[in-house]
Amino acid sequence: MSDNRKYDVIALGELNVDIILNSIDGFPEIGKEKFAGSMTVTLGSSTAIFAANTACLGARTAFAGMVGDDSFGDLVSSSLEARGVDTEFLIRSAKYATGATVVMSYDEDRANLTYQGAMDHMGFDDIDPEIFLQGRHIHISSIFMQSALKRDLFKVFGAAEKNGVTLSMDTQWDPVEKWDFDYKALLPHINIFMPNETELKCLTGKDSLDASVEAIVPYLKEAAVIKCGSKGSLLVRKDGTRAMLPSFLNKNVIDTIGAGDSFNSGFIYSYVRGLSLEECQRTGNLTGAVNTTAAGGTGAFTSRSAVEKTAKNVFGAAL
Repeated sequence: MSDNRKYDVIALGELNVDIILNSIDGFPEIGKEKFAGSMTVTLGSSTAIFAANTACLGARTAFAGMVGDDSFGDLVSSSLEARGVDTEFLIRSAKYATGATVVMSYDEDRANLTYQGAMDHMGFDDIDPEIFLQGRHIHISSIFMQSALKRDLFKVFGAAEKNGVTLSMDTQWDPVEKWDFDYKALLPHINIFMPNETELKCLTGKDSLDASVEAIVPYLKEAAVIKCGSKGSLLVRKDGTRAMLPSFLNKNVIDTIGAGDSFNSGFIYSYVRGLSLEECQRTGNLTGAVNTTAAGGTGAFTSRSAVEKTAKNVFGAAL
């Protein structure tokens, strides 16, 4: 693949804002009103966390997604740019509003309510075809929250393959739990498949990780890497060989929000640099662990030097 392309990585798809409510005076009840003690409005979406942290690590990163022509859209755009993510492929829709997730936090648990908005309506025909010419790699996440993009996946794959662009995907959770993802037809087009253990079981309809891996191996294009939480990650090559790598354990976890997205960012950052899949896996494990040392999906990724410092001081590892 030509190295004169403008971007190493283009994140494609899901964008919204998070409205996070804390110190809530009880659970919501129909016909009643409750108070929240604090509120934060911030950039949301797993794909945005991935893009921000990939850019932080040093990859030239852009985002192709749809938001409304509204104040939340302004927040999304400015937040991405502040994190070093280029927004030239961002679509501002006058028809659809920017999506939002209301996050109601209760101690260690939370209740989320999402309005998909514009991100649910962006299909292949809305996407600037320059992304397939200017990007070396495209990452797609949270596909079950984006019905138009999900419908057009084969068109996206075809354009990417025609132009020599590699692809990665993390399906994330299916909110309606239908899991209508034809992995037998789709996986042969995805270079790096990146679900977590629970999602893979749901996608394949199998009860165990081993059975789930056996189900997908015949359809892998290059590899799958399965996130297994505190146990680490499992790398599976298309020839069926497996490599389980233990996690870098953090004894003082602040929170795990975005840890999987941060794993993805570390893995793909190394992948586009041409490193071995084993080295990509190690970097993913490390960046996923670094994520847990600060609040939120991007809290620990303020700069490349900050990530390197945390990796060395907390985990005794070099990035």
